[in-house]
Amino acid sequence: MGKRGLGFGAEVRSKAEIDTTDHFAEVMPEDLIKFGLIPEFIGRLPVVASVTNLDKESLVKILSEPKNALVKQYTRLFEMDGVELEFTDDALEAIADQAIHRGTGARGLRAIMEEVLLPVMYDIPSRDDVAKVVVTKETVQDNVLPTIVPRKPSRSERRDKSA
Repeated sequence: MGKRGLGFGAEVRSKAEIDTTDHFAEVMPEDLIKFGLIPEFIGRLPVVASVTNLDKESLVKILSEPKNALVKQYTRLFEMDGVELEFTDDALEAIADQAIHRGTGARGLRAIMEEVLLPVMYDIPSRDDVAKVVVTKETVQDNVLPTIVPRKPSRSERRDKSA
C-alpha cells in the first residue's frame, strides 16, 4: 500500500499529506483476518464496505432535508407551544462545523442541537409572549441564547390594557 522511509534520507510528510481513505476502499476479507479478526466472524459479513467522513455540506443537508430532519423535528416541537423556530444558514453550518470538530459526524448533530436549544425549550412553554425563536451562528459558536422575538399583542389585549 503505502511506502515508508526510515532514516535521514526518508521523505517527511505531515499527517494532512498522508491520504488513508483510498486504502480502506481496497480492504479485502483476507486483510481483516491478517488484522486479527477470526475467519468465522468475517464469514458472517457478506459485504465489506468503507465509508468516508461527511463534509459540512452533507451534514447541513442531513439537518434540514430528510422527512424526519432534526430541524423539522425541533420546528414541530416549538410549534406545539405556538412558537416559530428559525435557523439561519450560518447557524446550520456552525452546527455542522461543530460535529466535524468533535469527530462525531451525523450522530453528534442531535447533541449539538440539544445544547443550543435546551435553555429555551424549558423557558418557552411557560411564556405567552414569544412569537419566534431565531438560532444564529453566534448562538451555536459562542453559546449565546437564541434570539427571542416577542409576540405582538392582539387588539383585545391592547384594549384590555388601555381600559
